[in-house]
Formats: sequence, structure tokens, C-alpha cells
Amino acid sequence: MSPLRWTTKSTRRLAGELTRQGHRVGADTVGDLLREEGFSLQANAKTIEGSPHSDRDAQFRYINEQAKAHMDAGQPVISVDTKKKELVGDYRNVGREWRPAGVNG
Repeated sequence: MSPLRWTTKSTRRLAGELTRQGHRVGADTVGDLLREEGFSLQANAKTIEGSPHSDRDAQFRYINEQAKAHMDAGQPVISVDTKKKELVGDYRNVGREWRPAGVNG
């Protein structure tokens, strides 16, 4: 099993490293060789980690109940979001890497 399965280096950087090691080659040739060996340039995949906190819905229900109670009493209610911004959903992770064709991850 080869220890090199994918890389984040560009073909230009790979060509530079190979040239430094005594193998004069251009970036286009590196790309051609990678394709011949079954590699393709693939976009990064978004990984979904963790699970929602079990008290999340309970927290929002409590806040909603408090807001309604204060509004019913004629008191003003101000909502301030102070938590860290969190991307929700499958947002694209830009960038591409050379990997064996058909291999994710």
C-alpha cells in the first residue's frame, strides 16, 4: 500500500519538488502522469461532525415562553444573538485535491 494517496500540492509545486530532487519535469507533465495513474482533481467534501445538543429545543422553548409572558405583561422584549456563528447545512468547502479517481475523503 502506497503512503501517498492524495496531496493538497498543486502540479506546479509537485513539479518543483521533483525537480529539486533531480527529476526535471513540468507541471503539465505531472498532471498528465497523475491522470494516467488514475488520479483526478476533486473538490473537497464537507464533513458533518457532531450531533445537536439534546437541550437545544428546550432552550428555545424556554426563551419563547419567557418572551411571550413578558409581551403579555406589556413589557418590551429584546432578542440578542450572542453565540458564535455556526454554518448550518451543506456549505461548500472550496478547494480541490489530487486523489485516486472515485475515492472520497
